[in-house]
Amino acid sequence: MSASRRVLIVEDEDILAENLQAYLQRASCDARVAPDGASAIRALDGFMPDVLVLDYRLPDMSGFQVLDAIRMRGATANAILMTGQPRNEVYDEAVRRGIEHILFKPFPLAELSKVVRCIGPYVATPVGGGAEPYGDGQGLTHPDRRLHASNRFPMRLYDGTWLFADRRHAGRFRPLREGEGEGEE
Repeated sequence: MSASRRVLIVEDEDILAENLQAYLQRASCDARVAPDGASAIRALDGFMPDVLVLDYRLPDMSGFQVLDAIRMRGATANAILMTGQPRNEVYDEAVRRGIEHILFKPFPLAELSKVVRCIGPYVATPVGGGAEPYGDGQGLTHPDRRLHASNRFPMRLYDGTWLFADRRHAGRFRPLREGEGEGEE
């Protein structure tokens, strides 16, 4: 990873933000942290990032609102969204804004590093008619929808491929065979 890669991390959880920053700095990035949306927008006065690492839920605004405000100021940084809310609505909004990488919390720090390393420059592309719907449309609200059998919320891997929930958990649950599980602690 080149030392010139500038990363702005917008995360309100102090410990997570510090860990992300330290990890990316060890990976030769110039990583800075903003604890909320307003701080992130103000940070552009002295720091123009190549990559934004945005938390979906911030104390003062959503990560999408931060991204919109930053892009309105002329920044061309590409964005990575971090979320503990893997919902279809979040995915749809990410697609509308050109966010190609969504990391589900908790995630390995190495995964973030790989995404930051391989992410290219932001190129605005229109999305006509909104994003394609995923899932069964039943409005599931459980925080971990990835485990729900009917949910097809996609996960973008660092190499640019998409992986759907039904493939991530294929074979995870199977009936026990006779004698299996007996006497095990």
